[in-house]
Amino acid sequence: MKRDIENEDDIKVLVDTFYDHVNEDDLLGPVFNDFAKIDWDHHLPVMYNFWSTVLFGSMTYKGQPFPKHMRLPIAKEHFTRWIELFVKTVDELYEGAKAEETKQKALSIAQVFQMRLGLMDYQAI
Repeated sequence: MKRDIENEDDIKVLVDTFYDHVNEDDLLGPVFNDFAKIDWDHHLPVMYNFWSTVLFGSMTYKGQPFPKHMRLPIAKEHFTRWIELFVKTVDELYEGAKAEETKQKALSIAQVFQMRLGLMDYQAI
């Protein structure tokens, strides 16, 4: 049985493992590495703070994540793959209420970004 996400060290493992998967991914890797040219030594600690703020209310993240994504060459399939990899990573490492909350928050963030980028499919009610 796996344990739940409980602390900052768990977030670090989650973020590091997730971005290892991203870097190996044929769809997402080029966006991060070739187009955005991410400085991983800088980006990973920012992501630790982001997820610590989202999951534990630490308020260590200072910034606006959306504007950085506006210039990226991304489409709906990038968000679909991002969520697939994120959920896979959470599931391979953790289980429990906080792990489920983490997956739900990631999905919500992806949906908001897609909506703001005009990538959401709307259906009539």
